[in-house]
This record gives sequence, structure tokens and C-alpha cells, in this order.
Amino acid sequence: MKILFIALLFLATLEATKVSEVTQVVGVRENQLIGYSLVVGLQKTGDGTTSRFTLQSIANMLRAMNIDMNPNDIRSKNVAAVVVTAKLGSFSRQGDTIDVTVSAIGDARSLEGGTLLMTPLKGVDGKIYALAQGAISIGGKNERGAGSLNHPTAGLVYGGGIVEREVPLDLHNQDYATLSLKNSSFTNAVNLQNAINGIYHMQVAVALDPKSIKLKRPQNKSMTEFLAEVQALDIDYTPLQRIVINERTGTIVAGVNIAISPILITHGEITIKIEEDTQPGPGNNLVLDGDIVIGLEDSRLMAKKGSSTVANIARSLQKLGATPKDIISILEAMKKAGAIQAELEVI
Repeated sequence: MKILFIALLFLATLEATKVSEVTQVVGVRENQLIGYSLVVGLQKTGDGTTSRFTLQSIANMLRAMNIDMNPNDIRSKNVAAVVVTAKLGSFSRQGDTIDVTVSAIGDARSLEGGTLLMTPLKGVDGKIYALAQGAISIGGKNERGAGSLNHPTAGLVYGGGIVEREVPLDLHNQDYATLSLKNSSFTNAVNLQNAINGIYHMQVAVALDPKSIKLKRPQNKSMTEFLAEVQALDIDYTPLQRIVINERTGTIVAGVNIAISPILITHGEITIKIEEDTQPGPGNNLVLDGDIVIGLEDSRLMAKKGSSTVANIARSLQKLGATPKDIISILEAMKKAGAIQAELEVI
């Protein structure tokens, strides 16, 4: 039987949270860049003759160097055609370096030991924002700095991109800015509005909707200083109750205090009974797991209202020998029956 991993997020109903952790400034974001190029210096692990676009690209490159070559005459396996991607920060300046990801698009077997040729990286507007070039590292970390690629046909060029064009964003001369909550909530939007206005003793923040809060810069502060102060504020924040289920791995991530309302549910040989006042009733081989009674012989769970949460029900089901698929199916059925009020997300 597969092991079920249950991650418990210890979330209080109401908690103090910094504004910077739950919001972002509208317009201050990363921008995606993309380019096409060649990787050279491979040890016969590049594209074969079936990748016609690679041969044509090699011929075009040589032609730009005043070497006229027919693509049909090229037999090199030391070159691979690649797509190059990167993320440009909102305040990146000319000369800054960025990491770039290189991915083969032909039938190359490996990019290990290869060197990326100069690659213009363009934005969605078709303009060139960076140039990339350099030695490729295979099996390194991804653009976010976490997780190994471990794939021979994809790699990174650390610091291989040089910013050539900046994304225009003038905060200094702006009088207004907008904060966007990462999760929509009328309560949190109003709490944020009131917290900001309470600090400045004037109406500088207005909640436009459950996600957007419009800010007006005080006259005695620059926009950068104002946003820095706002993002450092602590607010009363109500986290979004959510259960995330990964059906492929059998992983369940749930808040530790997500309650389950009274319900009677049968799934195969497993019976779960949650009611106002549950009595153990007759039966042998009963086990007490916190406030939940587990009947090991007849595969039943009994719990009182208020003591049953997603976390302890899932743990008790595992003790009964339920598979991850069983537990996921039971939680989905409980959600459909209205016994679970938290948002259920299946990935």
C-alpha cells in the first residue's frame, strides 16, 4: 500500500500577517523572455540529420560569417537547436545578469558540455530585452533556485543573460498605487484598508473590491518609502481554508483545524459517522485516536461534532488501512455532501 503523506498547515482562524506576505503591487512583476539559438560543443549528442531546422540554422549562422554552406552538406552531431527562456525582474537594469534555461527542441540526446551561442531574448512585444550566452550546466537548480532539473536535454546558464533593455516602471512620480491580495477576500481587503488608514490617520487606502486596494501617497513621502512602510505593516488576516489533493502521489495538504460537519458516509467497507453525540456502541477491538473511536474489526470511525477535522479523520482512516485513493474519494464525497466548507483543490 502506498504511504499517504498528510501535511498539516497550522493555521489560526485569525492571525497577524505582514502585508508583503499576502499582497503584491500591481505592475511590479517579472516578465517572460524567450529566444531561439544553437548549442555547440556537444560530444556527438546533438541533433541528427532529421532535425532539418537545426541544419538550416547552422547554415544561416555560417552564412552570417561569410561561409556559404548548403544545409544538405552538414553532417555534424555536435550542435543542437534550443529554446532559451528567462524571467526579467520588474526593476532589472541594463548590465544586470539573469539565469537562463536552455531546452532542446530537436532530437538531441544531451546538452551536457555544450555552450549556448549568443541568443537575443525577446518579450511579448517582440523587443529584445536581454542577450544570453555561455556554458550550460546540466542537473542544476531551476530558475526559482529549488529542485534539480536532472534532465540531459535541459540545462541552465547561470548569469548567462545580460539585460540590454529595461522595462519602464516609474514609481517615483506616481501618486497612486494598487495592492492586489493573493487570495480574494472582502474581510481581508477591509482589514487591510482600515489598518493602513489607521496608521496614517487619513484615508490613503480604499478597498475597491475583495482583491484590490487603491493607495494614495501622502504628500510628505515618496512612493517607494510609502510602499515600504505599507508592506511592513501587520494586519489581521483570515487565511483561506483549503484542502489540496494530489491524486498522482496520494498527498493531502490541509489546515489542521478544518472541521467536518455531522455526516454518515460509507465507502466500500469503511463507515464514518460524525454526529452531535457519538457513543462507541457494541463491538470489539475498539481503539481511541484522540476524540475518534476506531473499530478495527468492522472498519468504522465514530467522532463527535467539533472534534472531527480533516487532519484527524485522514489519520484515523490510515490506521484502518485505507489507501490514499480511498481517503481522497471520501474527502471528495464529504465536500460534495456539504460536510466540508473549505475549498477543495485537486491537482
